[in-house]
Amino acid sequence: MNERLWRLAAILLLSAVCAGVSAQTCRNDIAPTAPDSRFTGHGDGTISDSATGLLWKQCAEGLSGAGCAIGVAAAFIWQAALQQATDANFAGYMDWRLPNKNELESLVERHCYDPEINGAYFPNTPSDGFWSSSPYAGYTSSAWYVSFVDGGVGSYNRGYPLYVRLVRGE
Repeated sequence: MNERLWRLAAILLLSAVCAGVSAQTCRNDIAPTAPDSRFTGHGDGTISDSATGLLWKQCAEGLSGAGCAIGVAAAFIWQAALQQATDANFAGYMDWRLPNKNELESLVERHCYDPEINGAYFPNTPSDGFWSSSPYAGYTSSAWYVSFVDGGVGSYNRGYPLYVRLVRGE
């Protein structure tokens, strides 16, 4: 490979690393927990979940377009995340909200990791934590979150920014 191609390859790799892009890995020896058959895309950036009866915004906040490839995923402190949901007007709906801990955890796909979510229906999902609307009773300045790195659920200080995915009842 000549020097010009090596430079181009290095630039592309560095761009991917800097953008936080990671390739999702799925294992064939584990049955999907959130299979494609559970979801229906509506072509307007919303996804129905037949297991929960919820309608999800396909892209994390800050992302849009085909494959959620336009923009940059936005992180919010917890109170701002709640407000983002209240202010959302998307796909003709104005009743978006932050999912509770159990609703958000229902999207975890144990068959895949990094991110641990159905990548066909929720593409370009950041692997880091997403806020839920559920306050953490054990420590009043914390709320529950779900990490799509490994599907972990925990509490986090409300003053720190995490990602947001909106939901509504169908």
